[in-house]
Amino acid sequence: MRYYPTPEAGLDLREVNRAVEEAFAEHGRGKVQMPPKVYINFEHGDFRTMPGYIPSLNTAGVKVVNVHPENPKSGLPTVMALTVLLSVENGIPEAILNATRLTDMRTGAAGAVAAKYLSPSDEITLGVVGSGRQAGAQVEAIAQELRIRKILVWSRKEQNSLAFCGKYSRFDCESVSLERVCDANVVVTTTPSRKPLIRDEWIHEGTHINAIGADAPGKEELDPGILSRGTVFVDDPAQAVHSGEINVPIREGSFTVESIRGTLGEVILGKAGRKGNEEITIFDSTGLAIQDLAIAGIAVKNGECINLKFP
Repeated sequence: MRYYPTPEAGLDLREVNRAVEEAFAEHGRGKVQMPPKVYINFEHGDFRTMPGYIPSLNTAGVKVVNVHPENPKSGLPTVMALTVLLSVENGIPEAILNATRLTDMRTGAAGAVAAKYLSPSDEITLGVVGSGRQAGAQVEAIAQELRIRKILVWSRKEQNSLAFCGKYSRFDCESVSLERVCDANVVVTTTPSRKPLIRDEWIHEGTHINAIGADAPGKEELDPGILSRGTVFVDDPAQAVHSGEINVPIREGSFTVESIRGTLGEVILGKAGRKGNEEITIFDSTGLAIQDLAIAGIAVKNGECINLKFP
Protein backbone atom coordinates (compact mmCIF):
# COMPACT_ATOMS: atom_id res chain seq x y z
CA MET A 1 0.00 0.00 0.00
CA ARG A 2 1.20 3.51 -0.79
CA TYR A 3 0.68 6.76 1.11
CA TYR A 4 0.58 10.03 -0.86
CA PRO A 5 1.19 12.99 1.49
CA THR A 6 0.96 15.72 -1.20
CA PRO A 7 -0.74 14.04 -4.19
CA GLU A 8 -1.87 17.34 -5.72
CA ALA A 9 1.66 18.48 -6.55
CA GLY A 10 2.11 18.95 -10.27
CA LEU A 11 -1.39 17.89 -11.28
CA ASP A 12 -2.56 19.41 -14.56
CA LEU A 13 -5.90 21.17 -14.00
CA ARG A 14 -7.13 20.48 -17.50
CA GLU A 15 -6.46 16.75 -17.00
CA VAL A 16 -8.34 16.93 -13.69
CA ASN A 17 -11.29 18.63 -15.41
CA ARG A 18 -11.41 15.94 -18.08
CA ALA A 19 -11.26 13.12 -15.54
CA VAL A 20 -14.06 14.62 -13.47
CA GLU A 21 -16.08 15.26 -16.64
CA GLU A 22 -15.78 11.59 -17.62
CA ALA A 23 -16.79 10.50 -14.10
CA PHE A 24 -19.94 12.60 -14.39
CA ALA A 25 -20.61 11.14 -17.84
CA GLU A 26 -20.38 7.62 -16.41
CA HIS A 27 -22.79 8.72 -13.69
CA GLY A 28 -25.13 9.95 -16.42
CA ARG A 29 -24.89 6.56 -18.13
CA GLY A 30 -25.81 4.85 -14.86
CA LYS A 31 -22.53 2.95 -14.75
CA VAL A 32 -21.26 3.83 -11.26
CA GLN A 33 -22.05 2.66 -7.75
CA MET A 34 -22.29 5.54 -5.29
CA PRO A 35 -24.58 5.65 -2.25
CA PRO A 36 -25.28 9.10 -0.77
CA LYS A 37 -22.87 10.56 1.78
CA VAL A 38 -23.22 9.52 5.39
CA TYR A 39 -22.95 12.41 7.88
CA ILE A 40 -21.71 12.40 11.48
CA ASN A 41 -22.49 15.72 13.17
CA PHE A 42 -20.47 17.43 15.90
CA GLU A 43 -21.14 20.64 17.80
CA HIS A 44 -18.88 22.70 15.54
CA GLY A 45 -18.90 20.72 12.31
CA ASP A 46 -19.25 17.27 10.79
CA PHE A 47 -17.51 14.53 8.88
CA ARG A 48 -18.82 12.54 5.94
CA THR A 49 -17.96 9.16 4.44
CA MET A 50 -18.20 8.89 0.65
CA PRO A 51 -17.82 5.44 -0.96
CA GLY A 52 -17.88 4.78 -4.69
CA TYR A 53 -16.96 2.49 -7.56
CA ILE A 54 -16.30 3.39 -11.22
CA PRO A 55 -16.10 0.11 -13.20
CA SER A 56 -14.77 1.77 -16.36
CA LEU A 57 -11.76 3.05 -14.39
CA ASN A 58 -11.46 -0.14 -12.31
CA THR A 59 -11.41 2.19 -9.31
CA ALA A 60 -13.11 1.87 -5.94
CA GLY A 61 -12.65 3.49 -2.57
CA VAL A 62 -13.93 5.84 0.08
CA LYS A 63 -13.22 9.39 1.18
CA VAL A 64 -13.59 10.64 4.75
CA VAL A 65 -13.93 14.42 4.84
CA ASN A 66 -14.69 16.95 7.57
CA VAL A 67 -16.28 20.39 7.35
CA HIS A 68 -15.60 22.68 10.33
CA PRO A 69 -16.42 26.31 9.34
CA GLU A 70 -14.70 27.84 12.39
CA ASN A 71 -11.35 26.12 11.74
CA PRO A 72 -9.71 29.09 9.95
CA LYS A 73 -9.84 31.05 13.22
CA SER A 74 -7.38 28.47 14.57
CA GLY A 75 -5.27 28.37 11.43
CA LEU A 76 -6.77 25.09 10.21
CA PRO A 77 -8.52 24.39 6.90
CA THR A 78 -12.32 24.29 6.93
CA VAL A 79 -12.17 21.05 4.95
CA MET A 80 -9.69 18.20 5.45
CA ALA A 81 -9.93 14.80 3.83
CA LEU A 82 -8.44 11.33 3.40
CA THR A 83 -9.11 8.97 0.47
CA VAL A 84 -8.52 5.21 0.55
CA LEU A 85 -8.36 3.30 -2.75
CA LEU A 86 -9.20 -0.41 -2.69
CA SER A 87 -8.36 -3.21 -5.09
CA VAL A 88 -11.46 -4.20 -7.04
CA GLU A 89 -10.12 -7.74 -7.36
CA ASN A 90 -9.36 -8.57 -3.72
CA GLY A 91 -10.26 -5.56 -1.58
CA ILE A 92 -6.71 -4.88 -0.42
CA PRO A 93 -6.13 -1.17 0.35
CA GLU A 94 -3.86 0.05 -2.44
CA ALA A 95 -3.34 3.69 -1.55
CA ILE A 96 -4.07 6.33 1.08
CA LEU A 97 -4.12 9.93 -0.09
CA ASN A 98 -4.12 13.22 1.75
CA ALA A 99 -7.19 14.49 -0.11
CA THR A 100 -7.49 17.94 1.46
CA ARG A 101 -6.21 19.87 -1.54
CA LEU A 102 -7.59 17.26 -3.95
CA THR A 103 -11.07 17.98 -2.57
CA ASP A 104 -10.69 21.65 -3.50
CA MET A 105 -9.50 20.72 -6.98
CA ARG A 106 -12.20 18.16 -7.76
CA THR A 107 -14.95 20.55 -6.60
CA GLY A 108 -13.42 23.28 -8.73
CA ALA A 109 -13.39 20.85 -11.65
CA ALA A 110 -17.11 20.12 -11.23
CA GLY A 111 -17.85 23.85 -11.39
CA ALA A 112 -15.63 24.19 -14.43
CA VAL A 113 -17.38 21.35 -16.26
CA ALA A 114 -20.79 22.82 -15.41
CA ALA A 115 -19.70 26.25 -16.64
CA LYS A 116 -18.27 24.73 -19.83
CA TYR A 117 -21.66 23.27 -20.77
CA LEU A 118 -24.07 25.79 -19.21
CA SER A 119 -22.37 29.19 -19.51
CA PRO A 120 -24.16 31.55 -21.92
CA SER A 121 -20.80 32.48 -23.48
CA ASP A 122 -17.22 31.24 -23.86
CA GLU A 123 -15.97 34.65 -22.66
CA ILE A 124 -17.28 35.64 -19.25
CA THR A 125 -17.30 37.97 -16.32
CA LEU A 126 -17.04 35.68 -13.30
CA GLY A 127 -18.81 36.61 -10.08
CA VAL A 128 -17.42 34.95 -6.95
CA VAL A 129 -19.26 34.93 -3.63
CA GLY A 130 -16.71 34.09 -0.95
CA SER A 131 -12.93 34.36 -1.04
CA GLY A 132 -11.65 31.14 0.50
CA ARG A 133 -9.89 28.12 -0.95
CA GLN A 134 -12.90 26.88 -2.91
CA ALA A 135 -13.41 30.30 -4.47
CA GLY A 136 -9.84 30.11 -5.75
CA ALA A 137 -10.29 26.53 -6.93
CA GLN A 138 -13.33 27.56 -8.96
CA VAL A 139 -11.44 30.40 -10.63
CA GLU A 140 -8.44 28.23 -11.50
CA ALA A 141 -10.55 25.40 -12.91
CA ILE A 142 -13.05 27.55 -14.82
CA ALA A 143 -10.14 29.45 -16.40
CA GLN A 144 -9.18 26.16 -18.10
CA GLU A 145 -12.56 26.02 -19.87
CA LEU A 146 -13.67 29.62 -20.46
CA ARG A 147 -11.99 32.95 -21.05
CA ILE A 148 -12.39 35.06 -17.89
CA ARG A 149 -12.18 38.72 -18.84
CA LYS A 150 -13.06 40.06 -15.35
CA ILE A 151 -13.74 38.82 -11.82
CA LEU A 152 -16.18 40.46 -9.40
CA VAL A 153 -15.68 39.13 -5.86
CA TRP A 154 -17.44 39.63 -2.53
CA SER A 155 -16.39 38.51 0.92
CA ARG A 156 -17.83 39.23 4.36
CA LYS A 157 -14.49 40.88 5.18
CA GLU A 158 -13.37 43.34 2.55
CA GLN A 159 -9.70 42.71 3.29
CA ASN A 160 -10.22 39.10 2.21
CA SER A 161 -11.77 40.06 -1.12
CA LEU A 162 -8.99 42.56 -1.71
CA ALA A 163 -6.39 39.88 -0.99
CA PHE A 164 -8.24 37.57 -3.38
CA CYS A 165 -8.04 40.22 -6.09
CA GLY A 166 -4.33 40.58 -5.45
CA LYS A 167 -3.90 36.87 -6.09
CA TYR A 168 -5.99 36.95 -9.28
CA SER A 169 -5.06 40.36 -10.63
CA ARG A 170 -4.28 38.80 -14.01
CA PHE A 171 -8.05 38.56 -14.54
CA ASP A 172 -8.84 42.22 -13.75
CA CYS A 173 -10.35 41.42 -10.35
CA GLU A 174 -12.53 43.87 -8.40
CA SER A 175 -13.88 43.72 -4.83
CA VAL A 176 -17.59 44.62 -4.98
CA SER A 177 -20.93 44.35 -3.20
CA LEU A 178 -23.05 41.19 -3.31
CA GLU A 179 -25.45 42.87 -5.71
CA ARG A 180 -22.62 43.88 -8.07
CA VAL A 181 -21.30 40.29 -8.11
CA CYS A 182 -24.57 39.33 -9.77
CA ASP A 183 -23.79 41.56 -12.77
CA ALA A 184 -21.52 38.71 -13.91
CA ASN A 185 -22.83 36.21 -16.44
CA VAL A 186 -21.37 33.28 -14.48
CA VAL A 187 -21.76 33.44 -10.69
CA VAL A 188 -20.14 31.03 -8.22
CA THR A 189 -21.26 30.84 -4.58
CA THR A 190 -18.78 29.22 -2.17
CA THR A 191 -19.89 30.08 1.38
CA PRO A 192 -21.22 27.92 4.26
CA SER A 193 -24.27 30.20 4.64
CA ARG A 194 -27.48 28.91 6.21
CA LYS A 195 -29.58 31.77 4.88
CA PRO A 196 -29.86 33.09 1.32
CA LEU A 197 -27.24 35.64 0.32
CA ILE A 198 -28.16 36.20 -3.33
CA ARG A 199 -31.54 37.83 -4.01
CA ASP A 200 -33.72 36.83 -6.91
CA GLU A 201 -34.01 40.38 -8.24
CA TRP A 202 -30.21 40.67 -8.56
CA ILE A 203 -29.86 37.78 -11.03
CA HIS A 204 -30.09 38.80 -14.69
CA GLU A 205 -31.57 36.69 -17.45
CA GLY A 206 -29.03 34.38 -19.06
CA THR A 207 -26.90 33.99 -15.93
CA HIS A 208 -25.37 30.65 -15.02
CA ILE A 209 -24.84 29.92 -11.30
CA ASN A 210 -22.59 27.32 -9.71
CA ALA A 211 -24.09 26.81 -6.24
CA ILE A 212 -21.16 25.21 -4.44
CA GLY A 213 -21.40 26.11 -0.74
CA ALA A 214 -24.56 24.24 0.26
CA ASP A 215 -23.27 20.73 0.95
CA ALA A 216 -25.11 19.79 4.15
CA PRO A 217 -28.70 19.91 5.44
CA GLY A 218 -29.82 23.44 6.33
CA LYS A 219 -27.32 25.26 4.11
CA GLU A 220 -28.48 27.58 1.31
CA GLU A 221 -26.99 30.56 -0.51
CA LEU A 222 -29.66 31.43 -3.08
CA ASP A 223 -33.06 33.07 -2.78
CA PRO A 224 -35.49 30.20 -3.58
CA GLY A 225 -37.08 32.48 -6.17
CA ILE A 226 -33.96 32.04 -8.29
CA LEU A 227 -34.54 28.28 -8.36
CA SER A 228 -38.16 28.77 -9.40
CA ARG A 229 -37.23 31.26 -12.13
CA GLY A 230 -34.28 29.29 -13.42
CA THR A 231 -33.45 25.75 -14.53
CA VAL A 232 -31.81 23.52 -11.94
CA PHE A 233 -29.28 20.79 -12.68
CA VAL A 234 -27.74 18.69 -9.89
CA ASP A 235 -24.72 16.44 -9.52
CA ASP A 236 -26.78 13.68 -7.92
CA PRO A 237 -30.52 13.91 -7.09
CA ALA A 238 -30.42 11.97 -3.81
CA GLN A 239 -27.57 14.05 -2.40
CA ALA A 240 -28.98 17.34 -3.68
CA VAL A 241 -32.36 16.73 -2.07
CA HIS A 242 -30.68 15.84 1.21
CA SER A 243 -27.94 18.44 1.42
CA GLY A 244 -27.63 20.61 -1.71
CA GLU A 245 -28.84 24.11 -2.52
CA ILE A 246 -32.34 22.73 -3.05
CA ASN A 247 -32.57 20.94 0.33
CA VAL A 248 -34.15 23.81 2.30
CA PRO A 249 -36.53 24.97 -0.47
CA ILE A 250 -37.77 21.38 -0.88
CA ARG A 251 -38.32 21.02 2.85
CA GLU A 252 -40.18 24.34 2.95
CA GLY A 253 -42.26 23.57 -0.13
CA SER A 254 -40.95 26.28 -2.47
CA PHE A 255 -39.22 23.79 -4.81
CA THR A 256 -39.95 20.19 -5.81
CA VAL A 257 -37.88 17.22 -6.85
CA GLU A 258 -39.86 17.12 -10.09
CA SER A 259 -38.52 20.58 -10.94
CA ILE A 260 -34.95 19.28 -11.32
CA ARG A 261 -34.15 19.41 -15.05
CA GLY A 262 -31.42 16.78 -14.94
CA THR A 263 -27.94 15.86 -13.74
CA LEU A 264 -24.61 17.24 -14.86
CA GLY A 265 -23.85 13.83 -16.34
CA GLU A 266 -26.96 14.11 -18.50
CA VAL A 267 -25.90 17.60 -19.57
CA ILE A 268 -22.51 16.26 -20.66
CA LEU A 269 -24.21 13.45 -22.62
CA GLY A 270 -26.54 15.93 -24.37
CA LYS A 271 -29.68 14.61 -22.69
CA ALA A 272 -30.33 17.97 -20.97
CA GLY A 273 -28.90 21.47 -21.07
CA ARG A 274 -29.37 25.19 -21.60
CA LYS A 275 -32.24 25.97 -23.96
CA GLY A 276 -31.38 29.56 -24.82
CA ASN A 277 -29.21 32.56 -23.97
CA GLU A 278 -31.92 34.12 -21.78
CA GLU A 279 -32.38 31.04 -19.57
CA ILE A 280 -31.05 31.17 -16.01
CA THR A 281 -29.26 27.92 -15.18
CA ILE A 282 -28.17 26.66 -11.76
CA PHE A 283 -25.78 23.80 -11.05
CA ASP A 284 -26.34 22.44 -7.54
CA SER A 285 -23.04 20.83 -6.49
CA THR A 286 -22.87 18.64 -3.39
CA GLY A 287 -19.65 16.78 -4.21
CA LEU A 288 -19.60 13.15 -5.33
CA ALA A 289 -17.39 10.23 -4.38
CA ILE A 290 -16.79 9.50 -8.06
CA GLN A 291 -15.09 12.91 -8.39
CA ASP A 292 -12.69 11.91 -5.62
CA LEU A 293 -11.97 8.56 -7.24
CA ALA A 294 -11.34 10.22 -10.60
CA ILE A 295 -8.82 12.70 -9.25
CA ALA A 296 -7.21 10.07 -7.00
CA GLY A 297 -6.59 7.95 -10.09
CA ILE A 298 -4.58 10.80 -11.62
CA ALA A 299 -2.74 11.53 -8.38
CA VAL A 300 -1.47 7.98 -7.86
CA LYS A 301 -0.02 7.99 -11.37
CA ASN A 302 1.84 11.27 -10.90
CA GLY A 303 2.49 11.75 -7.18
CA GLU A 304 5.37 10.71 -4.94
CA CYS A 305 4.50 8.10 -2.34
CA ILE A 306 5.70 6.31 0.77
CA ASN A 307 5.36 2.52 0.77
CA LEU A 308 3.45 1.11 3.74
CA LYS A 309 3.39 -2.59 4.55
CA PHE A 310 -0.12 -4.08 4.32
CA PRO A 311 -1.48 -6.43 5.49
